Amino acid sequence: MLKKAVMLVSGNAFGSALLLARNLIVARLISPEDYGIAATFAISMSLVEMLSYLGLNQMIVVDKNGDDPHMQRALQGFQLMRGMFSSLVLFLIARPYAAFLGIEHIAWAYQLIAAIPLMNGLQHYDMHRLKRHLNFRPSVIVQSMPPLVSVLALWPLALIYNDYRIMLVSLLVQAGSMVALSHLTAERRYGLALDFSIMRRATIFGWPLLLNGVLLFGVFNGERLIVGHELGMSQLAMFSMAVTLTLTPTLVLAGACQSLFLPSLSGARDKPGSFQWLGVAAIEAGLAIGLLLMLGVMLLGGPLVYLLLGEKYLPILDILVPITVVQAIRVAKSGSSTVALSKERSGNAAMSNLFRVVSLPVSWIAVIETGNLMAVIFIAMVAELLGYLFALYLAARRTGLKLGPLLVPTGMVFLTAAAALLDNLTTPPSANLAAHLSHWSLWPVVLCGLVALGLMKNLRGYLVRRFRARNH
Repeated sequence: MLKKAVMLVSGNAFGSALLLARNLIVARLISPEDYGIAATFAISMSLVEMLSYLGLNQMIVVDKNGDDPHMQRALQGFQLMRGMFSSLVLFLIARPYAAFLGIEHIAWAYQLIAAIPLMNGLQHYDMHRLKRHLNFRPSVIVQSMPPLVSVLALWPLALIYNDYRIMLVSLLVQAGSMVALSHLTAERRYGLALDFSIMRRATIFGWPLLLNGVLLFGVFNGERLIVGHELGMSQLAMFSMAVTLTLTPTLVLAGACQSLFLPSLSGARDKPGSFQWLGVAAIEAGLAIGLLLMLGVMLLGGPLVYLLLGEKYLPILDILVPITVVQAIRVAKSGSSTVALSKERSGNAAMSNLFRVVSLPVSWIAVIETGNLMAVIFIAMVAELLGYLFALYLAARRTGLKLGPLLVPTGMVFLTAAAALLDNLTTPPSANLAAHLSHWSLWPVVLCGLVALGLMKNLRGYLVRRFRARNH
């Protein structure tokens, strides 16, 4: 079972790494303004997915009739209807969306992207059904190979285009290859059915996921829309790239931590002592991921940005550390959500995300008044901090977890974050590694972070136990 979990996490990590690589390559090939336009393609796709996501791929795994061929055909039929609806919505909003962002001349591109939800609606659901039998291989292939195909397509595309169209065609190639692979890895013949009773059940099953999708859209894309509308495509390019560089590793590592801790926590939920110990370790793991991200960016962020993106993206360095702090706090919430989920409290993540969504109007007003991107980042930071504290409160109240052991390590992590922000005011990351590491003010921040890691006793004990068990 552990080997299957590792394969699943590794496949997701590989796919995420390839998508990050594609974004970096495209950013090197085109101008920042064109990359800003390319970033809006992903936002438009997220918008439509948010409005129609019902978790049908999860339902076929958990429903007692998920293996029934008729139910699979009905879910595939519902998925196709969902794709048709999403494509229609995306086509209709293409021109208003382009006008909102001030780039009416490329409305045709958003209309072309409208084909992607329809393509996704033709996916074969066998890759999801086979998870019921712990066969993750088709799912891993379908999740990891299409990003590789889209990366390989960049070279011939760069010979034809030299602007945002590289990303546009790459997205179409990825969607097409995903659909093709879902059919090639399937065991059953593809079929469609129209069953209103199953559609009703699927809607009841999926509406909480739809609600959470709305919140996640606000978390991941709300500020991007504000920046694009108010500050233009060049600023959006810098903001989006900084978010991408810091978000991708946290998503992968948070998913891996949940895969590791959730089974153990679920098994220990009737053992108060073990649950308390594991719960604290899970929350410390979320804190540790954020802390390691901060330290990595503080030490190597500047040289990495220069190496990966070149001189035209060096303005990112002014906002890189603050955005990293935002992502560090966001990923720190994942531990509390895992603890709550182990006792079937699935709404905690959505409730903690509300703070970020509610802050969006404040961010919009702030950027209108100041014209300053940093105002958006600091408002998001405060919202994430409130969300983290609320997530801890919910985990304690709903699971009985005692928060006392977390006070000192949590305090040290946030002290490190404050020190990193203070250091960034005087000495932002430099593209020159030697010059950057020579700043004395950097090292107290690093020392503070190492002390915070050392204070995470439960996490350290958990890792030692797993290491010993693996070697015996």
